[in-house]
Amino acid sequence: MTEKSDPHIVDVTAAIMVKDGKILIAKRKVTGSLPNKWEFPGGKVENGETAEQCLKRELMEEFGIVTSIGMFIGSSVYHYDHISINLLAFNTYWQSGDIIASAHDDYRWVEPSQLDQYDFAPADLPFVDKLRRNEIDI
Repeated sequence: MTEKSDPHIVDVTAAIMVKDGKILIAKRKVTGSLPNKWEFPGGKVENGETAEQCLKRELMEEFGIVTSIGMFIGSSVYHYDHISINLLAFNTYWQSGDIIASAHDDYRWVEPSQLDQYDFAPADLPFVDKLRRNEIDI
C-alpha cells in the first residue's frame, strides 16, 4: 500500500485511535525533535515492514498496548527542517494492555472538538482538521 515515491521522504505512521468517542493524542518529549508538540502516536516505517506492521510495533514499544489496524485514512506530506515525512494515518483499535507512555511526556483522550486546544506537530494538522470537521469516521 505504501510504496516509496520519493526516497528523501520518510514514511511515518499515525494512529487515529478512538475510545468512548475520544481520540488518543500524545505529547512529544521535551528532549527530542518537535519538543512538546502533540501528535497522533506512531513512528517511522522500517525497511521490510508495512505501515500497518510499523504502527502495531510502535504502539507496543511506546505504549505497551496491543492493537489492530483498520482502514487507511490518508496521508500528509510535510517538510520539516530536519526531515521530510509522509504521515500515513490509520483507524486503530486498542485490543489489550494498559497504556504506559514510555516515549512521550504525556498522553490524553480528547474529544474531536478539543483538538484545537493542543499544539500539534505540523504534519498532524490535516488530520486534526478532518477530525474536527467530522470528515473521519471514528
